[in-house]
Amino acid sequence: MKHRIVVLGAGYAGAFAAGTLARRLSPLDVEITVVNALPEFVERMRLHQLASGQDLAVRRLADVFAGSGVRLRLARVTGIDPERGTVAVTGDDGDDELGYDTLLYTLGSSVARHAVPGVAEHAFDVAGPSSALRLRERLAGLGEGGTVLVVGEGLTGIETATEFAESRPDLSIALAARGELGAWLSPQARRHLRRACDRFGITVHEHTGIEAVGPTGAVAADGRSIPADVTVWTAGFAVHPLAAASGLEVAGTGQIVVDGTMRSVSHPDVYAAGDCAHVIGENGRPLPMSCASAGFTAMQATGAIVARLTGAKLPEVGMKYYGNHISLGRRDAIFQMVDGQARSKSWYLGGRAAARLKSGIVRSAAWSVGHPTFGAPGRRRRLVAAPVAARPTAAA
Repeated sequence: MKHRIVVLGAGYAGAFAAGTLARRLSPLDVEITVVNALPEFVERMRLHQLASGQDLAVRRLADVFAGSGVRLRLARVTGIDPERGTVAVTGDDGDDELGYDTLLYTLGSSVARHAVPGVAEHAFDVAGPSSALRLRERLAGLGEGGTVLVVGEGLTGIETATEFAESRPDLSIALAARGELGAWLSPQARRHLRRACDRFGITVHEHTGIEAVGPTGAVAADGRSIPADVTVWTAGFAVHPLAAASGLEVAGTGQIVVDGTMRSVSHPDVYAAGDCAHVIGENGRPLPMSCASAGFTAMQATGAIVARLTGAKLPEVGMKYYGNHISLGRRDAIFQMVDGQARSKSWYLGGRAAARLKSGIVRSAAWSVGHPTFGAPGRRRRLVAAPVAARPTAAA
């Protein structure tokens, strides 16, 4: 019986990992299945562009994995039983249970609402394609002079506010920041960010925590009301409680606790990569949720899976966070390098050069996902022993 590898999620980490495994392992020995709720690959780094009215290229996962040997299962994951080695899913064809010998969990993250009253009922977000399209429709209905409040001063908040301001100069855009805007940037990059906000006419409310959201705006912690026709919530991301509910060891964030090879510390046949993995970087701190972290962790996870199955040497991928790349509309950006302690260096790249670099990174990430078997070796590795399923096959 073939060794069954199941990959949960086909975002940046999951799609890349599935393609890498298909390139490096012999189909005579392994069976790779990707489970994803949507039929298309989602370029999450560009969802704020989708919400602003821009159209994105559609990459059907069936086309992405065609000819790779990877099986695609369009379904939503509803449960995991790591003791039995099964995954419960539900899709258009009903409920099912998939058995696995190795599980790679890459279900990513969604918007963190922080239990703030009114966010779920009244706020919009750009954490997924459906929510971005819902926001797009709402923005399209706003006339000249309409007001938009973006809550959150992180990368997503800044990119969303500047994208909206550039795409819709007829709207009034505001950004609510809990502290000083760009406080984590170098002084020079911070000044660049402020100049961009001034150029776009973005009103920045610094040191403004939001305690409630209503249909016509938000209420700050100091009691001030900030009027808005549309409130966009970008105040962080959170992982799905599925991993914790399944009995996998998780951190306080709900992320799966893994060792240096991305292997679950509680269940050795489970690996995690991307936002859902609690990974300690080279600086001793958890890696932030980001596309860059997804790439590093997916490389380490797939390398470790291949090595353990084929008897090769375990790889060591540097878990180092190099910096932040922030788009400021389509023609401006900031690339801020950080040191070993994740502190911003004095040097940064800004302007059109940084925008071109960011565009290249986004395009290359999407291209690598869209070509999962590019550079496939002529001879794929066989398993060190005849693959035998560790558990009985789940009912079809």
